[in-house]
Amino acid sequence: MSDLYPPIDSSDSGMLAVGDGHRVYWETCGNPAGKPALVLHGGPGSGCTVNARRYFDPRSYRVVLFDQRGSGRSTPHASTPGIDLSTNTTPHLVADIERLRQHLGIEQWLVLGGSWGSTLALAYAEQYPERVTEMVLFSIATTTTAEIEWITRGVGAFFPEAWSRFQSGVPEADREGNLIEAYHRLLLHPDPVVHERAARDWCDWEMAIVAVHRNHKPHPRYDDPAFRLGFARLVTHFWRHRAWLEDGVLVRNANRLAGIPGILIHGRLDIGGPLVTPWNLQRHWPGSELIVVGEAGHDARDPGMTESIVAATDRFA
Repeated sequence: MSDLYPPIDSSDSGMLAVGDGHRVYWETCGNPAGKPALVLHGGPGSGCTVNARRYFDPRSYRVVLFDQRGSGRSTPHASTPGIDLSTNTTPHLVADIERLRQHLGIEQWLVLGGSWGSTLALAYAEQYPERVTEMVLFSIATTTTAEIEWITRGVGAFFPEAWSRFQSGVPEADREGNLIEAYHRLLLHPDPVVHERAARDWCDWEMAIVAVHRNHKPHPRYDDPAFRLGFARLVTHFWRHRAWLEDGVLVRNANRLAGIPGILIHGRLDIGGPLVTPWNLQRHWPGSELIVVGEAGHDARDPGMTESIVAATDRFA
């Protein structure tokens, strides 16, 4: 198995106006004449990272990364006071991907996505299968009602202390109801004391459920208050709307991906996103392959995950 490729700088970057007042940051790296590959980050709202460039052999690939609406270096950022999130939806993001493809003059590309990025990758590929050559998905989510209910309530059975703190972060009257709605209201509250505490509580929960190894270290981005607020606002915004997807549609429509080779990589210990999701997806997607990483949870930094992702992109190089 391969490890990450060495660090690499971007060779080109820019801000693309995508409508509704949004401008998304994009960058390319690797071989300008190489095989095009698109990276879709998680979250929603995580933003792209420099390590995502390193999943690909830079001699073979022209790698495209971008910050989805409201995240990373895209503007306006979701942490902005008075932010309007109404034009930040899954259909908007799918349209942004197509606009970026056209802007860069790319005919077809491999699509890689992790966590929320796998949901977005599936939504894009099922709408534009002719634009996708292969797919590499990891820590897979399809953002169904059952998945959202599990990650915000059910999985608390495995993390009772952290879940109790998470539940206690909303007013007592809301604790037995919809925690996503309750947190979303707090995150959009104009008082910084209120929304900053809600962002911290939400992110503490997100960090807790991926820590399946004793030596797990939270990603340093959670130290940034602007990241925490923008991230939590976008996650709750997308989850309260079930990502604007008909429940289960991504698995039901996976037959649209027939002919597109897909590698699905998932940790056996991914408690927040159980293995049954990619297992069901693989059964409905002709030509896909499921790779189960025995010692990994949801975090792409867990043992065996990075090696499996790089091996998959190497296979398609």
